[in-house]
Amino acid sequence: MEAPNPTAAAKSDASDEPVVVSGIQPSGRLHLGNYFGAIRQHIDLHEQHEAYYFIVNYHAMTTVDDPERLREHTFDVALDYLALDFDPEEAALFVQSDVPEVTELTWIFMNLLPTSRLEKGVAYKDKVDAGLTPNAGLFNYPVLQAADILIYGGSLVPVGADQKQNIEITRDLARRFNNTYCPEDEPLFPIPDPHILDDVAVVPGIDGQKMSKSYGNTIGIFDEGDELKDKVMSIVTDSKPLDEPKDPESCNVFSLIKLVAEEEKQKQIAQQYRDGGYGYGHAKQDLLALIQDYFAEARAKRKELEQRPDYVRDVLRHGAEQARERVEPIMERVRDLTGLVRTR
Repeated sequence: MEAPNPTAAAKSDASDEPVVVSGIQPSGRLHLGNYFGAIRQHIDLHEQHEAYYFIVNYHAMTTVDDPERLREHTFDVALDYLALDFDPEEAALFVQSDVPEVTELTWIFMNLLPTSRLEKGVAYKDKVDAGLTPNAGLFNYPVLQAADILIYGGSLVPVGADQKQNIEITRDLARRFNNTYCPEDEPLFPIPDPHILDDVAVVPGIDGQKMSKSYGNTIGIFDEGDELKDKVMSIVTDSKPLDEPKDPESCNVFSLIKLVAEEEKQKQIAQQYRDGGYGYGHAKQDLLALIQDYFAEARAKRKELEQRPDYVRDVLRHGAEQARERVEPIMERVRDLTGLVRTR
């Protein structure tokens, strides 16, 4: 594997071409919910448009305060994306903190947005309602996310429906900046459109709730061996006996089977549910084999990449170089418009 050409990922600079931007948190090992909820769509989109994908380690600091863990998970996310066929020749993949201009823009944006708008943030309100004391990072999370998007001229943002509120804040900040600082006919920032992934089902965790690191109910994309088996076998089901017919659509195991099985296999297993004589243990064994098969090629590629850490770092470094080339003229314009004086 050779290091990517840092200029190869740019597609077209035509103004009507969307610029795709998205980030993913290195707050823990990536799981099936991450893959089917976001990463699979990222992989699909990154070859179609100019795109910037970044590992949002600043965002992760709202919940991760262990430096070794943050470093490890940041590198792991890069490994995972590359193993899952992200092509660094087609789009930029980099670490958020390697583009420090994003925090500069965040501060400028924070002076444009009333605190009342952030107090309505879902993640912030959920913590307050739970009797917890959110940190200022979580409170300002949507502003940093807006800077992440707008600093690259992002106009198309692939996100889940739960991120729609944050994209609205991003759109609001783009308008506020353009209206406050830009000549009327020369807006700097595009008003980004969310690419809402409505067709993505909520991926259930082993306890039946939405799969999430915060719930501790995940199945890792690259789990294998006894670890994977133990997780699959612990998926919560009802207590219907083996011989009784079952409804596949109400079963957490089948919800996961639908994600990793071809259509014909899904139909075959669904019929076995309805016929009876097919227990949840059988379904879990089928799911285990399907997960192993679905990610077999990616798992092998990841193990190869683990032996090439310098290559992975080169990918991230070149991605950051490309990203900084993209943001520097935008930030020069921001500084000029806002009156920020630079003496160097």
